[in-house]
Parts: sequence; structure tokens; C-alpha cells
Amino acid sequence: MTLPKLFQNPFRRWLSRSGGARPTVLVKQLHERDRRRMMKHFLSLERSDRLLRFGSALPDELVAQYVQKMDFSRDMIYGVYNSLFKLVGVGHLAFAPKDQSPAKSVVTDKEQVAEFGVSVSKSMRGMGVGSKLFERAAIHCRNNDVDTLYMHCLSSNKTMMHIAKKAGMEIQRDYGEADAYLKLLPPNPSSMLQEAVQEQFAMFDYTFKANARAAYKLFERLPGRKKLVLPPPPPPAE
Repeated sequence: MTLPKLFQNPFRRWLSRSGGARPTVLVKQLHERDRRRMMKHFLSLERSDRLLRFGSALPDELVAQYVQKMDFSRDMIYGVYNSLFKLVGVGHLAFAPKDQSPAKSVVTDKEQVAEFGVSVSKSMRGMGVGSKLFERAAIHCRNNDVDTLYMHCLSSNKTMMHIAKKAGMEIQRDYGEADAYLKLLPPNPSSMLQEAVQEQFAMFDYTFKANARAAYKLFERLPGRKKLVLPPPPPPAE
């Protein structure tokens, strides 16, 4: 038995790009209630993915410590949920006073600089998730008086290098590592509205998926019901 139409997003056609191969990626700000799913996401990363994300292949206990220490009141954490209400991408935007930032070569008159890190589940590679997370982080910085966005990664991290080049970031390579910097424009009414609208759409999408997931679980508990088969997420683009 397939998933009833009752549980399907009524805006799924609008949220999909032409051709249906790559659905629109909606990025939502994450909060304390998302920490459990964040833990699942990071612990599911393979050794090679952890090496690229953290600069070393962290064991489970250190990955768990990283997630547990995330401060939602200080940093901005963004996420992307797939159609099965699984967290498949996380962007961590951390702020630091410019004199305490690891980005020592940054030149700015602002009080803070921001550092961005991203991880994407294997099932969603090639879908533009990392780029959308970065774009959301960049517009938040722009709207909050931060004019420099910084990324540090291994030079072999093709995903981060692709994001940096696509965004027009200045990239400095040294001994197998790379630092990338992006100077941001001042905010304007359009950028403020863009961030607000993006969050509203992402929140609607999140709420629908959460309710659909809860309804699915309830439906499964009903006596005499055949097991529902949830549709798989779309395959990554080649």
C-alpha cells in the first residue's frame, strides 16, 4: 500500500523544479528540539566525511560532544529535511570577535566575523544542499552587521571548494588546508525580506513533514492496517 494522498505535501509540485529531478531545497533554522536528529545526522557520517567536515576522522564520542556543545543562543544552525523528515544537511554558522577569530588575515571594521561549516548526507549529494545552506548563512550574516564570512577546510574537500568558488570567495591554500573568505554587502530591505520569507517557507515545509510523519506512525498503529510504504527521496543528480 502506498502513502495516502492525505500525507502528501499539497505544494510538492510547486516546490519541485521543472523536470522533477531536483526538488527545491528549503533551509530551516534549527533549535534545541532538533538536536536529537542532528546527533543522528552527524553520527551517520562515514569516516571520510568526518575527515572532510572536521579536519580529522573524529570518533563517535567526540562527534557527540560537538553536537551536545552546540549553543543555539550564540550560533546559527541551519538544516535541510528530506521527504521522510530526516535531517540530511546541517550548516553551522559560528560567530567570534575579530581579534579571536581563527581567520587572522581578515580585514574588517566590524566587531565580529563568522565561520561556516557544512555536512550533507550521502543520499543528498549533488542536490545543491550545501550551497543552499551556505547562501542562507551568508544572508543572515549580511543582515546582522557581519561583513566577512570565513570557511576553513582541507584542500581536498571538493564540496567546500565548489561552494567557495561558486560564491566568489577568496581562497588561500597552505599545506593541504584552505581558507576561504567572502566579503558581504550591507543589508537592505530586500535582503531582510528574503531571509524572512525563506524561513517562513522552510517552517511550513518542516511543520507539514513533522505532522505527516506523526500521522504515518499513528496510521501504522491502527489495527488491521497494511504497512504503508513511504516514497523514497529523489535520487541525486548525476
